[in-house]
This record gives sequence, C-alpha cells and structure tokens, in this order.
Amino acid sequence: MKTQSEIIADIIQERINQESKWGVQNQSPIEWCAILMEEVGEMAKEAHESHFKKYYKDTGQIHRYEKELIQVAAVAVAMLESLYRNELKTP
Repeated sequence: MKTQSEIIADIIQERINQESKWGVQNQSPIEWCAILMEEVGEMAKEAHESHFKKYYKDTGQIHRYEKELIQVAAVAVAMLESLYRNELKTP
C-alpha cells in the first residue's frame, strides 16, 4: 500500500513527465476541462474493465486504472498551475 506522500510523489512525477512532453501549457479553462474529461474517460474505461475483469483475459486493468488516476490528478494540478499563472496573477 502506498502512503499519501508516495501518491503525491507519483502525481508530481507525472506532472514532470507531462511538462517534459508538452511543455508549459496555458490553456483556457474550457480547454483544460476538455483535457481533464479525456483523462477522466480513460480512467473510467479502466475502472469499468477492472470491475468486469472476469470477462477479460488481461489482468492489468487495475494498474492501468491507477495510472489513469494519477494522470487525472496531475492534469488537475496543471489546471491550477495555469490558472494561477494566467487568470489569478498577483499584481
């Protein structure tokens, strides 16, 4: 079982991976919502397949579900970073 600190470290590492792949992203809030919903959709697919794993030969769904959850959390962090960088700038 992972600790909260380990989970947060996984999310931070995913943010590093995302920024390495895509660079700093400054999307509008609605564009961020679309990106997040795409990730949520992938997470839901893995949750569904994990729940019904008896019908699937592949037993790795739960680990893919975990990976997608981390990506969802990391995108939410990226959304906040962008919001603070662009919409909620402090003078």
